Amino acid sequence: MRRQVREGDPEVFARLYEEFAPAVYRHALRLTGDWSTAEEIMSETFLVAWRTRARVLEDGGSLLPWLLGIATHKADNARRGLRRRNLFLARQPRPRVEEDFAPRTVGRIDDARRLRAVQAALGRLRRQEREVLTLCVWAGLDYQQTAEALGIAVGTVRSRLSRARKKLARLAEEERELPGARGEMTSAAAIAALTVREEPT
Repeated sequence: MRRQVREGDPEVFARLYEEFAPAVYRHALRLTGDWSTAEEIMSETFLVAWRTRARVLEDGGSLLPWLLGIATHKADNARRGLRRRNLFLARQPRPRVEEDFAPRTVGRIDDARRLRAVQAALGRLRRQEREVLTLCVWAGLDYQQTAEALGIAVGTVRSRLSRARKKLARLAEEERELPGARGEMTSAAAIAALTVREEPT
């Protein structure tokens, strides 16, 4: 497949999309916390992959690390863009908006709450720690694949992941110790920390 992708075989590239688009989308969603932004990142990832297909080495395993590496950089750009837009909007007078009472399913609300909580916790990590955490733990890449996706050494992956896990655990503990906290696993850091308790294989 790597050779055929390099050569620009459209049928093979279509298979690549069908196989890995869901994983790229989920990764982008975890990084951005926004469904529509994740869809844009997924589309942009495959556009960049098509344009840069000549860089793919013929030898190697799955192309998923390559795609997730592209998506990670796109998500980082999206986060910076969102931060700039939010700063701009914060300086503008607030328009009067009628409250929307459209019904939503409980599951969707709960998913959105958890996603916001995870995003809040991830926002307290350094970018390098956040990238390794999402690739290694949530995207399911091993250390070697994560290193390939980010263009760093395997040892760097291990150390960054270790720091990220310790930081999330510390943040969760600090939030539980705040006045009024009942030790419930509902805080931003606690929800995120739950998902990274186990070391990946």
